[in-house]
Formats: sequence, C-alpha cells, structure tokens
Amino acid sequence: MAYRSFVAMGDSFTEGLNDAYPDGSFRGWADLVAARLAVDSGPDFGYANLAIRGKVMHEIVDEQLEPTLAMHPDLVSIAAGGNDALRVRVDPHALVQELDGVVRRLRETGAEVIMFRFADVTVNLPAILGRRAAVLNDGASMLAERYGAHLVDLFADEAFHHPHMWAPDRLHLSPAGHRRTAGHVLSALGVGVDEDWMLVPPTPEPTPWLLARGADLRWAREHLAPWVGRHLRGHSSGESIMPKRPALTPIK
Repeated sequence: MAYRSFVAMGDSFTEGLNDAYPDGSFRGWADLVAARLAVDSGPDFGYANLAIRGKVMHEIVDEQLEPTLAMHPDLVSIAAGGNDALRVRVDPHALVQELDGVVRRLRETGAEVIMFRFADVTVNLPAILGRRAAVLNDGASMLAERYGAHLVDLFADEAFHHPHMWAPDRLHLSPAGHRRTAGHVLSALGVGVDEDWMLVPPTPEPTPWLLARGADLRWAREHLAPWVGRHLRGHSSGESIMPKRPALTPIK
C-alpha cells in the first residue's frame, strides 16, 4: 500500500547517529525509509522523526507518544529500551509492559506499527546487555504478534556481526548498518529495496591480539569514559537536542 504519512519514535538508533548528511546532520535508516515511501506516495507524503539520542523508555513515551497520536499517521516506528539496558539497574520486563501500552494505543488509531528485535550488541559490548536485549527482543516478538505489527528482526541477521555495520563507538550503527536496517524495514512493509543497501563487505582478517587491545583502550578513552562521566553527573547526550523533524512535512 502507499502510505500517506510516517512518524518515527525512539532514540539515537532512529535519529540516525553516525550516518551524516554533507552538512553534518544525521540521516539514518528512518530518513532512508521515508524517502523510499515518498516515491510511491507522491508529494503529499509527510514524514516526522521525533527520535532523540539518549532517551530512555519513559521519556520516549512521555515526550513522543502524544505528539505522534496528534499527527494521525498511517505508519509509526517505535524502537526504545536500548538506553535503559545500559543503566546499572533496569527491569527489562517492565520496559516491555510500557511498550505494550504504546503499541496498543497506536494500533487503536488504525496506524500500522514497525517494531524491532535489536541486533546482537554482544558482538561489541558486555554479555549482560545481551541478556537484557533478549527480554526486549522477545517482548517485541510477542507484542508484534499480539497487535499485528510489522517486526523487523535485526537479531537474526548475522551481517550485524560484521564490524563495518557499527560505528567506532561500537554502540551505534554505521552508514552501512543504517542502510541495511532500512532495507529490512522496507522488506517488512513489502516495498522494493535498493539492493546496494543490503551489501556486506568481506569480513576482515582477525586483528592481532596486541593491536586489538590497543583498539579497546582507545575505545574506552574516546567513547566509554565520556559516557560514564555523563551518567555519573546525571546528564544525557540528548540534553538540549530537539527532534530533527517535529512535524509531518514533505520529503524534499
């Protein structure tokens, strides 16, 4: 079907971090999906992206759900819980319950909903995050079946084990990762996909142990330490950041 409008809700995953336009702003998988949907829908197609980096589940619900409902979109994506999983204490089952209420309200309006099973972050990060993500992923599968939502299963795609799918911070997608995610979303919607977006480069040779440990130290200094410092001070990377597309507007 041709969608008339699409609203993307979430955090940095949906904002598009590390996939930059020439002017330095972020594109990401949601912008790519919107541009493709606009081809079929024409100039009246509207796209809004409310996602902001660093947002946890309750912030996404409190700040993004009502504005989304007010726009009456045909299609909504919701990806949330990743930042919660990084916290010292979190109940992933409670996050699934909160997500249940969001999807229910969206589906009650007649909107189609896109949900995600997150890619396997334990390729780059501690195993405890994998256990929390597993609860979120199982919850997404359950909710998608319960409410008839589109489920995009990134966890099942082994291409995301490839280091080139990830940005240097090991947490966010690279431009190639965003394109592959966009391809999966469009496939779930039954829309044609640019085959180039699904290409994965050859797996690089294993890094020698000493060089790998040096890379780990650089990552800890450049990415982990600033993240820990922000959280110890009670700050978020999303402070003072506004949604890049707060209202439904045409794709230019």
